[in-house]
Amino acid sequence: MDLVRIGDKVISRHKIDSFLTEILQLRSMGLSQTDVAARLGIDRTLVSRLENMGELRKGKSVAVIGFPIANRDEIYALMQAEGVDYVMLMSESERWDFVRQKSGIELFNAIMELIALAHSYDQVVVIGSGKRIKIIRAALDKEVVGLEIGESPIQEDKYVDPAELVAVIRAIKGGNV
Repeated sequence: MDLVRIGDKVISRHKIDSFLTEILQLRSMGLSQTDVAARLGIDRTLVSRLENMGELRKGKSVAVIGFPIANRDEIYALMQAEGVDYVMLMSESERWDFVRQKSGIELFNAIMELIALAHSYDQVVVIGSGKRIKIIRAALDKEVVGLEIGESPIQEDKYVDPAELVAVIRAIKGGNV
């Protein structure tokens, strides 16, 4: 349910989401914060604060990490064409091979190295389950753009919409995430 009771008020999350969507649409069309505020009858500082809360700074380097990806080769080629600095994509079988080919300490060290590598990029895009995205956000302790492809545990390869991912990458590179 999208209703939340706060004291004697009942708040509609849908109404807030719709209002926020309208603010962002107007801003992305080129209207100034002042123009948006005047059009919607709100304070300009509200527009500014909302933007600041959601802002992902334009980064110099981008990494894309994802698993398990059915169209891995297609996505990899697209990310290369988009100039993504680091791409690590695995199918379900590749993910299991990665785990099975290492002893416990080797696996631990490999994961720690991957975390350190991902942390070195200005922006990280993670394709996976909501649970994995949340874990990677916590491990990197930085803003991560998540593209959820299923609920955890995902046990089979999932198709990633190339157009959706390219739009995310272009928005990051253009500073309009």
